[in-house]
This record gives sequence, C-alpha cells and structure tokens, in this order.
Amino acid sequence: MELFEVQATEIIQSYAANNSYILVLYEPKNNLNVPILIGEHEAKVIILSRENLHPIRPLTHNLVCEILNQFSLVMTKVVVEKFKEGIFYSSIYITDGITTKKIDSRTSDAIALALSMNAPIYASQSVIDDTGIEAKSFINTDSVSENPTIEELESQLKILEQNEEYEKAAELLERINRLYETERQQNQQ
Repeated sequence: MELFEVQATEIIQSYAANNSYILVLYEPKNNLNVPILIGEHEAKVIILSRENLHPIRPLTHNLVCEILNQFSLVMTKVVVEKFKEGIFYSSIYITDGITTKKIDSRTSDAIALALSMNAPIYASQSVIDDTGIEAKSFINTDSVSENPTIEELESQLKILEQNEEYEKAAELLERINRLYETERQQNQQ
C-alpha cells in the first residue's frame, strides 16, 4: 500500500451538519486536501493537540500519550487506510523498539494522538484517490487581506461558488454586502 504523508492544516466548521467540523489533511505531493467530517468534541481535541495546549486535567488523548510515555512506547505513525461507505478507517502504529503493533482507531482520535506525540500522519493511495480534492478549492475567507477591494472579494466568491462551497460563499457574500452598504453610506454623506 503506497502512503502519502499528510498534514492536519485546518479545521473548518461545517454548516451541513449540526456541531460538526471538517478536518483538512493536506497532501503536498499531489496538492490535494482530504476533508474529514468530525464532531465538535473531536475538533476541540485536535485543536488542543495541534496547538500543544494542555487542559488542567488530562483528556483521553493526553492520558493515552502519558501511558505510552510511561511504558517507553513510541507512536511511529498514523495511517488513514481506507474510506468506505462514508467512513474513514485509520490505524496507529506503536513500537516498543522490538515489536510494532497496529491498532485500529477512529481517524479523529488517531490524528489527535499523532499531533500530541509528534508522529507522522499518512494517507493511503486509495484514500487520496477516493477523497482528495484540489487544494485550491479550500479557500479560507478569513485569509483575505484585511482591507480587500470588493472586486477581490467578488473574485473569491466566484471561486467558492464554482467549487460548490456554498456555506463559505454565503459568509463572503455577507461581507461583500456589508462593504457595499458602508460604501453607500459614505457616498450619501
């Protein structure tokens, strides 16, 4: 099975389902994003792991990391192995220096642990083929310059609409409308 290293680049709130988020894994070799739908709790855990933040009391992934450390076990990698019937299947690989064990895991848990343990994350060729989408289609509307022109925003709006990212397009359209309203009010003064 050919593997491609991926990075957990961002978490985006999904408006398609209540309390759900999209974890974006970026695969640089083919310039693809793999979007994975996760729950609100999982999103918070991944954000904490990615930012290396530790709550006052350990969460489950913190506890697992501590157990691995206490027993001198090393997480060598996480692999998002397959996508079947709308579900991602992942495994965690752990070694004691002699034997490596493969452990089945929910993808969100595996990624939170990998981020906490600084372990690489991989996606299989089949996952990339089945779910990868061109990276440019995930445009973060928050990354638009602080004072963009309406024309720049409208250009980004067209891209979002072409990529059928209607939730982000709606947010951007609201921003454009606010700018038009501000411009209208200034012209009336």
